[in-house]
Amino acid sequence: MARILVTGGAGFVASDLALKLAADPANEVVVVDNLLTGDVRKLANPGGREPHFIKGDANVYEDISAVFFAYRFEYVFHYAAVVGVKRTTDNPVMVLRDIDGIRNILDLSKNTGVKRVLFSSSSEVYGEPVEIPQNERTTPLNSKLPYAIVKNIGEAFLRSYRKEYGLDYTIFRFFNTYGPKQSPDFVVSKFMRAALAGDDITLYGDGSQTRTFCYIDDNVEACLNAFRKGEVVNDVVNIGSDLEITIRGLAELIVDITGSSSKIVHLPPLEEGDMTRRMPDVTRMRALLGREPLPLRTGLERILATMPVKA
Repeated sequence: MARILVTGGAGFVASDLALKLAADPANEVVVVDNLLTGDVRKLANPGGREPHFIKGDANVYEDISAVFFAYRFEYVFHYAAVVGVKRTTDNPVMVLRDIDGIRNILDLSKNTGVKRVLFSSSSEVYGEPVEIPQNERTTPLNSKLPYAIVKNIGEAFLRSYRKEYGLDYTIFRFFNTYGPKQSPDFVVSKFMRAALAGDDITLYGDGSQTRTFCYIDDNVEACLNAFRKGEVVNDVVNIGSDLEITIRGLAELIVDITGSSSKIVHLPPLEEGDMTRRMPDVTRMRALLGREPLPLRTGLERILATMPVKA
């Protein structure tokens, strides 16, 4: 039996990962989350196996050390973090406290026999693009935002603990991931809800910023394949899609799919944190999947099928 910890496991991506890990009867899966943005209901699996949930904060040593010493994990997915562009720019000190959590996880992992730590980094580490596509090996990490700095520090911690203590790691650099359980303050879910309600869809700036969008199943499947097959060990992989779309194009696509009467309106640009372009090189992720990522329209239609339609 593999004993696995998922921090931040009541969040959008991590809850799906935890449920899929728990579905394997050979795994004992524990989720720790402080529920700042997570929701324990995302871990519900009626009629199926569920991970064991413990409310706690990875940034607080007393909270997380008690869990480590009780379970003696073999693998740790460290996904706990303050997330969301506006939340992270409005609360920079809270974001920086996540460094404590990274240090706690790595110190406890090296001292309790953890075999590998799998870490959710972010596309934010790349900052404004200096090359497209953004490649794990060649693109410099140049963002100055606190959230990106914390993720970059996390990556440096992992490399350092590997060098000094022999603790294996895997770094997942997540690009925009979307799916049915995503929190309402992220762009896809926000646009979908507005469109279904017939409300205005608001964009920051002129909407010419480009993004790529990765469906939740592709994200989790690629990460689980890296874990189960022993791939991307002591290395990094972009997790995302390489099909670009402007934010205005995303809004127009959602209006089309939902048959909405919503109008697209523009707000002043964000002062910081809204990069003009982001598009990863997903060659390594495509190899992990063994297939092409799901097209955006198909993913949006899957979400629509799960959402209540306003009468």
